[in-house]
Amino acid sequence: MAVKKVFVVGAGLMGGGITQVTATAGYEVVMRDIAQEPLDKSMKEIERSLGKFVSKEKITEDQAKKALANIKTTTEMADAADADLVVEAVFEKIELKQDVFKQLDEICKPDCILATNTSAISITSIASVTKRPEKVVGTHFFSPVPMMRLCELIRGLQTSDETLDAAIDYAHTIGKETVVVQKDVAGFIANRVGLAMSAVAISLVERGVATPEDIDKAMKLGFAHRMGPLETSDLTGIDVLMNAMKAIYNETQDERYAPPELMQRMVAAGLLGRKTGKGWYDYSTGEQVSYWKL
Repeated sequence: MAVKKVFVVGAGLMGGGITQVTATAGYEVVMRDIAQEPLDKSMKEIERSLGKFVSKEKITEDQAKKALANIKTTTEMADAADADLVVEAVFEKIELKQDVFKQLDEICKPDCILATNTSAISITSIASVTKRPEKVVGTHFFSPVPMMRLCELIRGLQTSDETLDAAIDYAHTIGKETVVVQKDVAGFIANRVGLAMSAVAISLVERGVATPEDIDKAMKLGFAHRMGPLETSDLTGIDVLMNAMKAIYNETQDERYAPPELMQRMVAAGLLGRKTGKGWYDYSTGEQVSYWKL
């Protein structure tokens, strides 16, 4: 089916980013959240982000204006009724995602594709609360969405070829490179590999083996990574990664994905990375500054 109208559930960092790239590609987009305040905040961030792309000459001012004109906001889930594709981007909790999909299943037209932006939760489990599991697909975007080129497409146990193909086409039209996860395993590809590395990196800090700065430096210079695992953790959100680790661990009982105690303490203390101004690094001055002393 041809996708023309996209409905994005969630106006946070991920939802706003998905809205931005979708609108920039020419789609009509409706972004929904439970209150107007997060919607207004997200729209300001989208406008700021588009402005940066204009200043770097990656898009024209006219393209930025057209992208903003393509976006509408709402607090009503019922406004998804005429959408061709819904992308859910709420917090990484299966109960919350299942509640959203139950609502969407009742509201959306029969041929509407329901996509979930999740980094680790089973697509099959989310699809199980709907009457259209063949129309449910995983679309794992990476943060920040306007900058990161990858989108993992995940096939649930009953996802149809038609649904997967439509999701791939959509991802390509918004400028993403795709990989397809053919089996619905927790963590998919990127996080199955990346979170194991993050857990090891955090455990090295926890044991006093090395500072976050030196661990990141080793991975960048020794393995040609653009960012180290702890820098990436700060960018994504330490709480987000911890929840993803828990999702994989709960399903597999693989100790490699058990969140280290230090990570749990960081989350409890509100040291979540860039979004709180401090995580493995201090961002309070606007720059990334190493402050760990072992």
